[in-house]
Amino acid sequence: MKKTVTILLASLLTIIVGCASYEPLVSMRGADVAAADPAPAAKEYVGKRPGTNSSVVRTFSTQPPVIPHAVDNFDEVTLAENQCLDCHGPANYVKKNSPKMGDSHFVAATKGFDASRHVCTSCHVGQVDAPALVENKFIGNIK
Repeated sequence: MKKTVTILLASLLTIIVGCASYEPLVSMRGADVAAADPAPAAKEYVGKRPGTNSSVVRTFSTQPPVIPHAVDNFDEVTLAENQCLDCHGPANYVKKNSPKMGDSHFVAATKGFDASRHVCTSCHVGQVDAPALVENKFIGNIK
């Protein structure tokens, strides 16, 4: 009986001390733990107009090229229209002095544009001038 009372008193003392020193959780980011993350500030594109910025070097051979110009002023891509084809399609890339769309974007049998690759920004992203999130010494295999 004496042992049970001692364990009970030790447990109560632990609970009382624990409650007395309680501090609410504060996250490392300084916001309430349950609060939603604030939206990051919008970043500006490196190249404002097509053709005014050099292309960005790829870090590995199968990486989709980064878009080195703004795309926010382009029309929405629909089944009937894709403004990327105006400069990068096989008919105009030489006249526009722009990179040609890769052969993988065309159906081999018909040499027509592959509809599954119609929305360019599914794979290609615009280049923005954003600082690295962490220090990075990665060197890709493209020279």
